[in-house]
Amino acid sequence: MVTINSIKRGIVIDHIKAGVGIKIFNYLGLDNADFTVALIMNAPSSKLGKKDIIKIENEIDIDFTVLGFIDPNITINIISGEDIERKVKLKLPDKIENVIKCNNPRCITSVEQEILHSFYLSDREKGEYRCMYCDEVNNPTSKSK
Repeated sequence: MVTINSIKRGIVIDHIKAGVGIKIFNYLGLDNADFTVALIMNAPSSKLGKKDIIKIENEIDIDFTVLGFIDPNITINIISGEDIERKVKLKLPDKIENVIKCNNPRCITSVEQEILHSFYLSDREKGEYRCMYCDEVNNPTSKSK
């Protein structure tokens, strides 16, 4: 059995939907980290049944907007001196840029390569986003670039 100790200074990404932790791990480029990182998958959770957790023994810049898009139920714990200094609860962002692409072949983003792929949250319950340029609905089940 492997023991995962508490971290002294860094970030714990908690309450990740089971199976999504690896996606976040890869998005953050943690496979190339030169500091201690732990990806815990399918940990027991009273709220979720099972959850993933990522522990990062370092301070790194994280785009909370993108993480909120990937899984809006995540909690970010900022750790200092082995104690939680601050908790950040994520939610679906109102706007995202260059995270997903518009699927409409007639959209300006399909023709103009320099334009940002911008989407606004049109339905929070469904997790539905619409393109800022053509209003095309993005399929909420295909949340990857």
